[in-house]
Amino acid sequence: MKNKALVVIDLQNDITKNYKEIIMTTNQAIDWAVARDMYIVYIQHNNLSTGTRNFKPGTHGAELVPELRIVSEHIFVKTKSNALTSEEFCTFIHKNDITEFFVAGADATACIKSTCYNMSKAGYIVHVLLDCITSYDKKKIPQMLEYYADKGCNVSKLSEVM
Repeated sequence: MKNKALVVIDLQNDITKNYKEIIMTTNQAIDWAVARDMYIVYIQHNNLSTGTRNFKPGTHGAELVPELRIVSEHIFVKTKSNALTSEEFCTFIHKNDITEFFVAGADATACIKSTCYNMSKAGYIVHVLLDCITSYDKKKIPQMLEYYADKGCNVSKLSEVM
């Protein structure tokens, strides 16, 4: 299963408190992926814009949340919504011939949306783990799940892919 990866996006201290609702399931997804010899990748957002306070490089807010199980050193930084804008992440994908992704994290209406759309557009197989994602605005999650499916992503609960 080395052509598959679980990608955990932006579960950082500055993210909404809603992450606590998915942290247990996300950690279960990490354990599941480890047991299947998949790559485990963590994506961190760094906000380089002047005048903003969240996700500033080198701050506590930019660190991964303490409840998140960290099982690999595959931690990549992005500065835009789409994780594929990280050259290091893209190099890692190509070097390891990864073609299929399982996605967890935050925010379903921003960074997860952009990453999944661009992965699907690039021809990768994308699975959105609906019980492993959250958003600042949870009311928009059902709409986002439809969006993901419309863009060619598989939308499933973790238990359905296990």
